[in-house]
Amino acid sequence: MFYYKIIVAYDGTVYHGWQLQPYATTVSGVLQSTFEKTFGCKAFVLGASRTDAGVHSLGQVAIVRTELDISEKKLENAWNNALPSDILIRDIDKLDALVHPHAGVVQKTYWYHFFLERPLPFVQRYGWFLKRGVDVDRLQKALTVFVGTHDFRSFCTGDEVENTVRTVDSMSVEHIQEFNAYRIVIKGKGFLRYMVRRIVGAALEVATNPELSINDLRSTLLLKDPEHTLPNAPAKGLLLYEILYDKGGVK
Repeated sequence: MFYYKIIVAYDGTVYHGWQLQPYATTVSGVLQSTFEKTFGCKAFVLGASRTDAGVHSLGQVAIVRTELDISEKKLENAWNNALPSDILIRDIDKLDALVHPHAGVVQKTYWYHFFLERPLPFVQRYGWFLKRGVDVDRLQKALTVFVGTHDFRSFCTGDEVENTVRTVDSMSVEHIQEFNAYRIVIKGKGFLRYMVRRIVGAALEVATNPELSINDLRSTLLLKDPEHTLPNAPAKGLLLYEILYDKGGVK
């Protein structure tokens, strides 16, 4: 058996997320089926992050297990040539042994994009167009509520039975002048399902609604109850930018 580490970029608009599903088109499912058609042998693709339906990526990391022994460059060229235009393998490295893509993760970086004016057509599918004013300074203050180690049960799907304590290393807002967009940068070792989108949606609601305060965010966080009325930001604005590993993780 042979093992390869791949870094994958994809536009998640038409996909039902990353994770393989029997009756839905997913990113890992397309990667596997395209591999098998191209090379005539099976492959199992395991990703480091299960991005949800509509979420994009520039730096998804995955491990490929297969009986095919081939050079990285030949594999990359042939596989990319067969993939649809909304999925691109950016890099391939052959591994000496199987390493789980979750092992040794130090930090994941997500970007969330939003627009305050109607966006250009070729970028509108990658961000949330808010048709109301956003106090960007207030938004930054709202985001700081979530930095640090907290129980994020109020900001996940509500179905989690596991430990919902997570650590957010940093959250910041920057303006991307080229596209007249704003980017929220979120960094942490790991996140619950919907956690980033629920945090962003709640923070933006506070930054647009004068009837809500930053203390309302703190109270919601402390309640540990996902059944609140603060909104969930749309999936199309979220992008997995990068995954960093320590020396014991994927090389």
